[in-house]
Amino acid sequence: MINREDDTPGAIEWFRYARQVQKTQLQQLAQQGQLVSQLSHVVHMLQCERGASNIWLCSQGRLYAAERRASAALVDEQIRQLLAHLQPQYLPSASGLCQRIARAVWSLEQVPSLRESVASQQVSAETASSQFNRTIRHLLNIIPQLNDSIDDPTLAGRLVALYSFMQGKELVGQERALGAQGFAQGSFSNELRQRLVDRIDGQQPCFDSFLSLATSPLKMLFYTECQASIAIEQLRRIACTRQPPADDGASALRWFQLQTQRLEQMRGLEEALISELMTAVDDLLLDDEEQQALDPVGDDPASDNMVLHLDRQLLPLVRQQARELEQLSSQLASLKDTLEERRLIDKAKSVLMTHRHMNEEQAWHCLRKMAMDKNQRMVEIARALLAVKALWQNEPVSPLHNERA
Repeated sequence: MINREDDTPGAIEWFRYARQVQKTQLQQLAQQGQLVSQLSHVVHMLQCERGASNIWLCSQGRLYAAERRASAALVDEQIRQLLAHLQPQYLPSASGLCQRIARAVWSLEQVPSLRESVASQQVSAETASSQFNRTIRHLLNIIPQLNDSIDDPTLAGRLVALYSFMQGKELVGQERALGAQGFAQGSFSNELRQRLVDRIDGQQPCFDSFLSLATSPLKMLFYTECQASIAIEQLRRIACTRQPPADDGASALRWFQLQTQRLEQMRGLEEALISELMTAVDDLLLDDEEQQALDPVGDDPASDNMVLHLDRQLLPLVRQQARELEQLSSQLASLKDTLEERRLIDKAKSVLMTHRHMNEEQAWHCLRKMAMDKNQRMVEIARALLAVKALWQNEPVSPLHNERA
């Protein structure tokens, strides 16, 4: 018999404490799901404001004045709700997450001054879009950081599917803004055309990642409602191969309306992904409550005969669950590896942007070109670059920052 002090917790206390910790974690996950929902609302409205601002600037204030003001008001409302929801007690205690939230909040604080520049037409459409892109990127970067606190593979998979889809949707939003810029101006420069092509090409890997993890109903929803329409493909060909017709902005409005319709359909799928995630968390909370109601920890221990009887009944089930747990653990490790690779690439881009004075797009092209030249994956190039970044402090700026893939 084990002798212990009166204030030392025994088995029953440990069981109850384990349940309490599990319930706290699940409640925290529920709060995180609500945070993801708030982030998606803010991002979607910022995407709308970015597109309307682009048309306003490129048309010298002739088009989309009312839409720009309306989208700005909706962004402000969503930002207020997001900031009210960002409470430290509902979030994991992780410095990386706090830093990403700080960057996102800082970017949101710059939006009013950006709007003033747009309203007075003191900023180019390209510069305005770049600042909107940065704000959206900082908001989206919060989501993969939340994954570190999730141990359940199903929840982790749904979060990665959502994050991948949101990244693809953001590229569609950037495509809308770039296309609107060219059509409103009546011409596509070679640089603008290349940026548009890059956004179109970048969407598919994001959607492939989403499709590999999404449930069948959501896959079907994507295929039936979220693909680029024939009309969008026709306008894409014009934008990518020749100059648009001089039609006083009609093509710009047509492009913007078609892409907006697609983004609204994608927004519906995004909501469905978030709903699935929240439902999965609620189910786990309900299971926890049911298990607590049953409370298998009684005052009297079971007899040896009863234990042996239960062992014979449960042994096949335990073996099956062990195999499933091993598979799920492998899947979870793979999902976390995918997110870690994306973080390394983001860090490498930041190094190039800081030490080589590149913008985000130039940094991404530089990493891609180095990976292609060396026949290596981008994450390997990123890892190598981060390993030697300390050597760059006193080096002159490399001509690579002006190089495009």
